[in-house]
Amino acid sequence: MKRFAALYTALDATTSTHDKLEALTAYFAAAAPEDAAWASYFLAGGKPRQSVPTRLLREIACERAELPAWLFEESYQAVGDLAETIAHILPPAQRISELGLTQWIEQRVLTLRGVEPDELRTRLVGYWDELDWGGRFLLTKLIGGGFRVGVARQLVVRALAEVAGVDHKRIAQRMVGWTDSQQTPSAARYLRLIAPETASRASAEASNGMERDALDLATDPAIHDSDLGLPYPFFLAHPLQADVETLGNPNQWQIEWKWDGIRAQLVKRAGRVWLWSRGEDLITARFPEVSALGEALPDGCVIDGEILAWEPDALAPLPFARLQPRIARKTLTKKILADSPATFLAYDLLEANGQDLRMTPLVERRAQLDALAVSLDSSLARDLLRISPRVEASGWDTLAQLREESRARGVEGLMLKERQSLYGVGRTKASGTWWKWKIDPYAVDAVLVYAQRGHGRRASLYTDFTFAVWDEADGVRTLVPFAKAYSGLTDEEMRQVDAIVRKTTIEKFGPVRSVTPSLVFEIGFEGIQASPRHKSGIAVRFPRMLRWRTDKPIEEADTLAMLKGFIDDRPT
Repeated sequence: MKRFAALYTALDATTSTHDKLEALTAYFAAAAPEDAAWASYFLAGGKPRQSVPTRLLREIACERAELPAWLFEESYQAVGDLAETIAHILPPAQRISELGLTQWIEQRVLTLRGVEPDELRTRLVGYWDELDWGGRFLLTKLIGGGFRVGVARQLVVRALAEVAGVDHKRIAQRMVGWTDSQQTPSAARYLRLIAPETASRASAEASNGMERDALDLATDPAIHDSDLGLPYPFFLAHPLQADVETLGNPNQWQIEWKWDGIRAQLVKRAGRVWLWSRGEDLITARFPEVSALGEALPDGCVIDGEILAWEPDALAPLPFARLQPRIARKTLTKKILADSPATFLAYDLLEANGQDLRMTPLVERRAQLDALAVSLDSSLARDLLRISPRVEASGWDTLAQLREESRARGVEGLMLKERQSLYGVGRTKASGTWWKWKIDPYAVDAVLVYAQRGHGRRASLYTDFTFAVWDEADGVRTLVPFAKAYSGLTDEEMRQVDAIVRKTTIEKFGPVRSVTPSLVFEIGFEGIQASPRHKSGIAVRFPRMLRWRTDKPIEEADTLAMLKGFIDDRPT
């Protein structure tokens, strides 16, 4: 536990990629396999469920520190982070525990859920008294469900690859599904994760240039039996910010629409079907229509594509919001299936006949995908499998004009993929480049009405904001909140806004402050939908601050009617 707490502190203390990689590599080189398993799980994005309610954490910490609630609250307001506040106010440890990370997690943290409050008090006080400041901070993060770490998953992959002496692409592939809550981290899983390549595999790869095939999955001791259905690491596109003319001849690019759905890989191996989201969630049961498509595919097949809500005879997909019930609801009723009809739109073939095609140029992979679609015998499969159409145009000017039609088509813009690109791992240009040439986001001018402290290095600043627009119903103008955003400003702008928030605070609601409306910001967002759950009647996707409108008074901010007009403009 001490070693992982020291790593967590070191990662939090630097923004240097080199320093983070060095700290990660040193940790994994020295950690016991069972501890490294849990550490890699957390660092890759795995999060333990909240074991102790926040209210109880506050109460027990106040009792142990002998602080009145008001003084704890003032301390929390000054620090801005609950776990850090608790670590500061507790009295010095009575002794330092030598238990490893695995023992702390499996024998202590995971056993706290459902424990009676009196027993919980006894346990927590005892645990805190065995840890130094860093250990208490980490433990409280873990049991409070607030664990986050500022390290990219690919950096963890690089550290593990360096320690294992294995190609980072292989480690990335093995880590797909690593944070699946159905599989508990263990020494055995970790050792399989970092196991060296087998001599037979190395020989096969040298002879045929492939990194993996279906036989490998079934026979490689470095891959767990349950990993037969794992997808490949997803290849991600870069946002295009340069002039599109700099990309040269459009004929060098495969051009498609950018769809607004759930990125997924459909896997068919050994007669079984798996459907994985880009977030590495196994979603097979959520989309039975797509699973039925998988049943009709030949064995040893992996298709990369997008799950879309799309009615059979419609020319354009439905809004992304129509897919959300498929993810949010525990039970899929007939009504949900009818209201949210799903289809799989394919744009890449990653494996065919059990052979890895990722090192094959895109133009050849696409040709094989087209041939696969034509060869399907099942009419059901042909109805369910849509192939992403290629967009043909004589030049960039024509493509720019087509791009302006994106919203009418229910898409987000265009995808530009080098025809000779290989299928890489993550957001890389080493294998050839994919660009996403998105249309400009929706944008409105809105008024800041609430503020809350940030996290990590922003814990002492008010950086998380709620924005409102004018509602002019019944001839009375009132500000109605509609979105929260925390990104888009420079550090200096954040400091300036923080100072204004402190000066204009009207009321405090726990960590939230309401402020005198005085600041206007341009808020951008990718999508909008009607939402009866919100007071404004709308919900927006991916809101962020585009700029601070210091030139505009609050009276000139936009209206709720304007926002609702965006909904009316979308395809139906």
